[in-house]
Amino acid sequence: MARTGFCDSKPLLDLHKKVDERRAPLRTWANACGPRDRWQSVEVEESRMAPVKMETEHRWERRLSAQTSEGILMGFHDDNQAHSEGCVEEPVLLHPLGLQGLHSLQALVPSLLRHEVELALEKLGLLWDRTYAWDLFLEMMRTQTQALLTNTDLIQPFTDATRAVLVDWLIQVHELMHFQEETLHLTIHLLNRCVRQIKVTTANLQLLGMVCLFVAAKKEESLLPEVSALCYLMDHTYTKRQLLRMERKVLSGLKFDLAYSSPLCFLVLLASVGRCSDKVVWMGRYLLELSLLEGQCAAFLPVQLAGATLCLSRQVLQEPPTPDGETAWCLASSVHAGSEATLLRIMHILASTAAKAHTRETCATFIKFSSSERLQVSRHPGLKNAPSLLGIYT
Repeated sequence: MARTGFCDSKPLLDLHKKVDERRAPLRTWANACGPRDRWQSVEVEESRMAPVKMETEHRWERRLSAQTSEGILMGFHDDNQAHSEGCVEEPVLLHPLGLQGLHSLQALVPSLLRHEVELALEKLGLLWDRTYAWDLFLEMMRTQTQALLTNTDLIQPFTDATRAVLVDWLIQVHELMHFQEETLHLTIHLLNRCVRQIKVTTANLQLLGMVCLFVAAKKEESLLPEVSALCYLMDHTYTKRQLLRMERKVLSGLKFDLAYSSPLCFLVLLASVGRCSDKVVWMGRYLLELSLLEGQCAAFLPVQLAGATLCLSRQVLQEPPTPDGETAWCLASSVHAGSEATLLRIMHILASTAAKAHTRETCATFIKFSSSERLQVSRHPGLKNAPSLLGIYT
């Protein structure tokens, strides 16, 4: 595999010449997408405002999936009872003393969850109009199940070891190009689908990975590299014609369906609702990127991966709890669409991966998150004891 200069790794296949030869790093592309102007609100006289019929409230309930015995899907139904008019401007979670006297926080989850999700999406800048915040969240919950891989078995000659080396190399190329994190998660998602739906020979595995990154960048990035630059990163093992031909094959095999609700979106959303600190969020990003190296994690829902990584991050960092923070976390944890056994399984996989990340040959993620701008979360001493921390929860 061509060396990127980011970190050393073994060649993916025995098809690459001049492995030991180092070249000047490729020029980087900065994301030139600046802040977008928000729509300005229009002032309307109160006397002209027509009465608006309030929408029925959406309440959450657990439903059993037809494909599994676990209640991994969060269903929702309309409540016939109209809720009270008006809305609370301040987050109710900031006043935990007001929750005293209630038998359960679950009674407030539907209204509080909707309010907190709307605030979080607006705070994160993921939408222009708060009116559509809840509908956007419901659509994220729906679409995450459409491309779920029920079978994690890889088709020969694609093995778990080969996949890990390929993903590690893609992480290096992604970091070199300064792409958005969403681009990396979409790339690995497309790769997981392609190796199961498209027949690819061993000689073209690296080409397939680069094409998945190129397609994901077309969907997520504002500036794209030249095709010749991608061939340069692969040490000119493949030509432009071969890359473009593989791109057509990938898009045809996927039927141009590139929709994907990334676990990273759920991670930042749940972290905002749960009032998580910056260090918890960075630790969650690190663990979530480590999950890309594990093929078995492709069988879990994105919201399950996001919830499990945040739970594990809180356990590893052991930050002192605050009353409002714990109350907010109770609300955020209600979004986890899965059983406790499923979340614990994900946490055990990530804890084992994080404990040995510094000793693996595929260490691009470990080096990436050891930098000061990422708070050096990969070098936190608590990660080495992460599997033992989870022992009491099994």
